[in-house]
Amino acid sequence: MKTLSVNRLGWKVLEKLCEDTDFYGVKVQKADSGTTIVDAGVKAKGGLQAGRIITEICMGGCGKARITSRKYGKLELPSIFVHTDHPAIATLGSQYAGWQISEEGYFAIGSGPARALALKPEEIYREIGYRDDFDKAIVVLETEKFPPATLLERLVSDCKIPHENLVVILTPTTSVAGAVQVSGRIVETGIHKLRKLGLNPNAILHAWGCAPIPPIHPKFADAMARSNDAILYGGTAYYIVEYEDEEELQKIVKDAPSNASKDYGRPFIETFKEANCDFYKIDPNLFAPAVLIINNIKTGRVFKAGKINVETLAKSFGL
Repeated sequence: MKTLSVNRLGWKVLEKLCEDTDFYGVKVQKADSGTTIVDAGVKAKGGLQAGRIITEICMGGCGKARITSRKYGKLELPSIFVHTDHPAIATLGSQYAGWQISEEGYFAIGSGPARALALKPEEIYREIGYRDDFDKAIVVLETEKFPPATLLERLVSDCKIPHENLVVILTPTTSVAGAVQVSGRIVETGIHKLRKLGLNPNAILHAWGCAPIPPIHPKFADAMARSNDAILYGGTAYYIVEYEDEEELQKIVKDAPSNASKDYGRPFIETFKEANCDFYKIDPNLFAPAVLIINNIKTGRVFKAGKINVETLAKSFGL
């Protein structure tokens, strides 16, 4: 069987986005270098459909997403549902926002298929035993600004491709598309937490997740906080695994949800401000879905931990 290429599969999804820019509310332009820039919310309108398809691109074409609605207590909120049969590659190998970008005063968080060419961060690719080999690359940047030319040079150098084969998608957290694609990371957030607790990501065979899409806020800090709360207090992730040590698995599941953190319970904006806006001062155990469910196909048993926190979710969303 040929190894999955997240850039090849993601490129097929990207073509749908670029072929119907009016429908998706995006603007496509060429930088002087030849790199293609897709604006999904900086100056462009973007929207729910743009956020949905960008979520699929972030997953390297190895997952599907749809917009739905879901009840959280008495609240009924727009939500995004994602699923994949290739969890480790789709999430850690592509979707994970693990590329910290800083260039000439320009800062952004990078995710998407291009990471699997640049191997950012390299240790994750060693762990899951994956790397991509393709002549085109897509990177998604959570940013409110267009990237400088020097950054585009760095990206093509890291990915070892020419400018005309690089596409950069811009998704501000303050935009609808940005909010959708962040909530669409519900499965990835859970896998990242499970990995930190000692579960081998390659033991996860299938996964799905659902999280509310937060109300849009014009200020970055508030928009970012609501996006976090959507997953921390409203997100559910479900994994089908093949695991030998069920006692260990049960303990991992117990420690996996966001409520295992000492910082759990308040809207993220309060925790963020108390930490002087420094992510590194926040307990990393907080960054996890509200609810995790794991089905071990070795035994058929199902383990669940965590809860939907409607009160904190409503407070965060201004409801």
